[in-house]
Amino acid sequence: MITVTRLVLREIALTLREPFRTSSGLTHQRRILLVEAENAEGEAGRGECVAEEFPAYSAETVDTAWLALTRWAAPVVLGRRFAGPEEVGPALERAFRGHPMAKAAAEMAVWDLAAREQGISLARLLGGTRERVEMGISLGIQATPEALAFRAREAVAEGYRRVKVKVAPGEDVAFAEAAREAVGAGFPLSLDANAAYTLDDLGVLQALDALHPAMLEQPFDPDDLTGHARLQAAIEAPVCLDESITSAARAADAISLGAARVINIKAGRVGGHAAARQIHDLARSRGIPVWCGGMLESGIGRGHNVALASLPGFTLPGDLSPSRRYWERDIVDPEWTMEEGTLRVPLDRPGIGVEVDRDLIESLTTRREEIGPGEAP
Repeated sequence: MITVTRLVLREIALTLREPFRTSSGLTHQRRILLVEAENAEGEAGRGECVAEEFPAYSAETVDTAWLALTRWAAPVVLGRRFAGPEEVGPALERAFRGHPMAKAAAEMAVWDLAAREQGISLARLLGGTRERVEMGISLGIQATPEALAFRAREAVAEGYRRVKVKVAPGEDVAFAEAAREAVGAGFPLSLDANAAYTLDDLGVLQALDALHPAMLEQPFDPDDLTGHARLQAAIEAPVCLDESITSAARAADAISLGAARVINIKAGRVGGHAAARQIHDLARSRGIPVWCGGMLESGIGRGHNVALASLPGFTLPGDLSPSRRYWERDIVDPEWTMEEGTLRVPLDRPGIGVEVDRDLIESLTTRREEIGPGEAP
């Protein structure tokens, strides 16, 4: 049994080492919403909301997630006896519609708390089997193809097992060609469009396909499963769906339609670990490879991603870069580091396997709220 007696919400401001650009926009600084789930003994599990400041990647934002957590999620989670953390996600789903990123932040904090209470790693509690997970890198849109080629060569030299390149209309074929030449013909190069194209752009997408990418990720609108299926029939590279996959049922539809030969699973996007495991199990049963995507998380979110990526179906390198890839100083101790293109899964440490730098978090905090049973607005 597990009971959460207090939720602590914090928003921190964490500046990126360098701006990160996608077809959705440019990010200089991340407003990050952190959630602590405490038990009666004062033990705390931690989660991170992956919502962004502006509703570009998804309809959720940091501010809508704060509202959803304080008004609707907190009354569901606080003071209730759950048989295990796997019951939290379904309880939140029954309580109110939508807001999966907000739900995930609370649910994942409870998973971390449950693992800590049991004295085991989150990876073990989730059913993870790997001691190390392969790392890929995601490169934002660069100023020129030459600049992208330099960054791609640098990533390969650093040991990353896969390079993903963001593309957008007008900044696609020439950039992808430069990246392919830089990494070599046989190296796994993925292209990610963040839903920037339509079927009217089939010619461009076929030109990208001619570069033999490891996958073409989320080219169309998240709701356009039939469009993705039609594209998959017209190109050789696997279509990978990210934003489109909001649940196991949605994943089943995409697979049945032939719209996804690869799936990017982000626990923070789909409502938490329980939902992510359902998608993982479904994809594995259908022979669909999955990998763990990233959302410019701090080391707390990275810890959850590493634990999830240790599950057996995650057979492709994920967006699991080390702390120093994005942050001058991460908020966790120890920071996440890369060894020969992999991250070690901290199976010998409880919960997500890292602790927080409390002083640093306090200095970065821009707002904070504590909620106990019966205290939600």
